[in-house]
Amino acid sequence: MTQLVRVVTYNIHKGVRGIGPGRTLEIHNIGHAISRFGADLICLQEVRKLHRREAHFFAHWPAVPQADFLAPEGYSAVYRTNAVTRHGEHGNALLSRWPVVTHQHEDMSDHRFEQRGLLHAELTVHGQSVHVLVVHLGLVRASRQRQLQQLCRYIAREIAPQAPLLVAGDFNEWGPLLGRELGQAGLVCCRQTGCATFPSRLPLLQLDHVYARGLRPVRLEVPRGGQWPKLSDHLPLIAEFELLPLVPPADGRDAVPAAA
Repeated sequence: MTQLVRVVTYNIHKGVRGIGPGRTLEIHNIGHAISRFGADLICLQEVRKLHRREAHFFAHWPAVPQADFLAPEGYSAVYRTNAVTRHGEHGNALLSRWPVVTHQHEDMSDHRFEQRGLLHAELTVHGQSVHVLVVHLGLVRASRQRQLQQLCRYIAREIAPQAPLLVAGDFNEWGPLLGRELGQAGLVCCRQTGCATFPSRLPLLQLDHVYARGLRPVRLEVPRGGQWPKLSDHLPLIAEFELLPLVPPADGRDAVPAAA
């Protein structure tokens, strides 16, 4: 019997909309929106751990790190820093309805002008071990290609070939490069037209993606209208997968997911 896994990836733009003195604090509205996703896994990018200037500017800046603030009741929050700046730091986060077994971080910075990284968590989902990588790749295409190659090396080094795997995040990429590079690691994604996520007010490009191995893609959607264009410069991407049952091999080796 297969089990459904609902995954969201969302670049929250540090919980603030706009720049300068007219910027608005949206982290509270983002929290309300996230609580209605009904997702098993929520993969977030540009999440503040702290920011002293913004905490001084906004009267209602959360007293706890944004990952903890955004986690719905009953979810575990895992955060790792990608970038340290003058006033604070930010990175990737995972909010999980399922138990978190371990987590770690890998620096993916390709040059000194962009600090990037990946968050790797191992979870227990429907009784199975599932690995989740939350990524945020660079703005320069040559950097993204090198980061995708590093990502594939990381997967080969850290994650067993038979282990179910999800890779989600803001890839800053909308072309065939993703499928070409990630396909070498056996990863596939939900494909559906009309899923542009950026810019949120007039979405033209799908920069956000969820790739999987050992799970079968089922559905992809992007919520539109209402408050969504006001919360961040990205729209969230919602993907659903079937977690394939493990099939024990006859020779006694480790069980592997059933064929998709």
